[in-house]
This record gives sequence, structure tokens and C-alpha cells, in this order.
Amino acid sequence: MYKELHNLLGFAPGNFALYEVALSHRSSKEKFLESNERLEYLGDAILGAIVGDYLFKKYPYKTEGYLTEMRSKIVNRQQLNDIAIKMGLRKLTIYDKYNSFLKISQIFGNTLEALVGAVYLDKGYNKTQQFVHRRIIMPYIDLEQLESVEMNHKNKLYGWANKNGKALEFELLEEQMDNGRRIFTVGAVVDGQLICSGKAFNKKDASQIAAAQAIQILGLGDEN
Repeated sequence: MYKELHNLLGFAPGNFALYEVALSHRSSKEKFLESNERLEYLGDAILGAIVGDYLFKKYPYKTEGYLTEMRSKIVNRQQLNDIAIKMGLRKLTIYDKYNSFLKISQIFGNTLEALVGAVYLDKGYNKTQQFVHRRIIMPYIDLEQLESVEMNHKNKLYGWANKNGKALEFELLEEQMDNGRRIFTVGAVVDGQLICSGKAFNKKDASQIAAAQAIQILGLGDEN
């Protein structure tokens, strides 16, 4: 794992045990490893600060509202999860690989945040800033494309429903426990018909996932 991590980071990790924690999801069967939730918390804050600083300097004449929205688009769960998978973090994350839900969930974006936290503790802020710029923003963030991204999928779907006289509801279909955490399944229902569903560790994220899938299924993804 050390070699793969070295390649992913672009530098040699100092405190390797710290990175092992960053890569360890709470579902991991490796009981001797602490979960990465505390590092995820730290990494979330550090990543938000670095991205905020990057946007502030790149767009000196943009308003606070624009900068805030662009930061949200960069650090939102789905975006970070997609980036983490492209980086190869799914292969490095230590988790219960027999849990089919976890394979399609957003835990890899959480791992990326934890990794940022580990880099910060291991190498300091400046090295972390370089890592975020070189390994996350530059290769994976298209700012021009992000400007046109609709952040709130539910709002877009509600707008379509209102325009076309459709009855849209988001229904809680299932609630189950997984390693002590609740998993919610929320369905997007149009005119009484279940279009699709989304799963997440909270209802809000589950409904957004369902809405995003419904937009694709209904062919609304390319609408302006």
C-alpha cells in the first residue's frame, strides 16, 4: 500500500500510520485500526479553506455569493466521491468490501477528506495546499463546466414538475442499520410512479441522489 499511496500523493508519506487511519472506514474488519471520521472532519475544514483561498485569488472581482457557490460545487459529496474514485482511492480505502451499498456510496469522498487531514497533520498547511492544487483541483476540476452545474437536483426536478403539471414527491422507502449507522432509501415519485431511488446516511443526501438519477432517467440533464 505504501507505494500506491506514494504515487497517489506525489510525495513520500512521513507518518504512515496516520494515512492508514485516513484510509480506514468504520466498516473495516481491521479492528486494530481507528476509523477515519475524525480525520474526515479535519480534512473537510482544511479542504474548504484551501479551495476558498484558491477561488478568492483566481476570481478577484467575483462576489461573495459566487465564490461560496463555486466552493460548494467543488467540495460537495458527490464531486469529491467522483474525484476520489478517479484518483484510485477506492482501491486503497479499507472497508467492508462485502457490503454492496458501500461500494456505490460516497465513502470514498469522505476518505479523500480524511486524506487531506492526514497530509495536513503529517506535512503542514503549505504541503497540503500544494497537494490539493496539484492532485485535486488541477487534474479534476473544470471551473467553466462547474459554473453551469445545477447544485440542487431536487429544485431542478421540482421546477420541471411544476412546469409540466406533474405531481412530484420524495418518499422514504426504507430505513435500515449498517454498523450502527442508519441508511435511508428515498424514492422520487412522479404522478404516483416510483422513478428511482437513492441511498445515503441521511434523508437529504438520499433525496438529492434520487433526484439526480431521476433527472437523467427523464432526459432532463441537458436542459438549460
